[in-house]
Amino acid sequence: MAATDNELLELASELGELLKRRGLVVATAESCTGGWIAKALTDLPGSSAWFGWGFVTYANEAKIRVLGVEPKLLEADGAVSEPVVRAMAEAVAAVSGSDLSVAVSGIAGPDGGSDEKPVGTVWLAWTVGQQTEARSVRLDGDRDAVRRGTVELALRGLIKAAQTLS
Repeated sequence: MAATDNELLELASELGELLKRRGLVVATAESCTGGWIAKALTDLPGSSAWFGWGFVTYANEAKIRVLGVEPKLLEADGAVSEPVVRAMAEAVAAVSGSDLSVAVSGIAGPDGGSDEKPVGTVWLAWTVGQQTEARSVRLDGDRDAVRRGTVELALRGLIKAAQTLS
């Protein structure tokens, strides 16, 4: 079952407190979530102290023009792929100068899936310093559940990443 709004707010609060205590800044690059990660973070009063950059790069052209994702990556692997989310996470970290970043790209449905990448396929990447970690998940449910689940996983990954930084 996907996280509730209150659960997402609790995760965002946990992340915010951690970032604030450690003097860290986070940035986001979102596709399938359409800015929902940034929304979860900025729902918190005082979030401007640790969140300053969020990009919604829903279209491939936006990924290319705003984040500098190489067109050849999109052509070879598609937007929902490890190379693309890695490029997105690294680009938003570089552009923003943030301590950590997250990028997401997925197929929320109900259309757009294929045998190779069914609806619910999501790639996430987190960049901390010079290190980027990426993972793919397959989320069940309708469009809202896939997007909500992606936000939850992104926030949990950011919490884990922030805990590694001093």
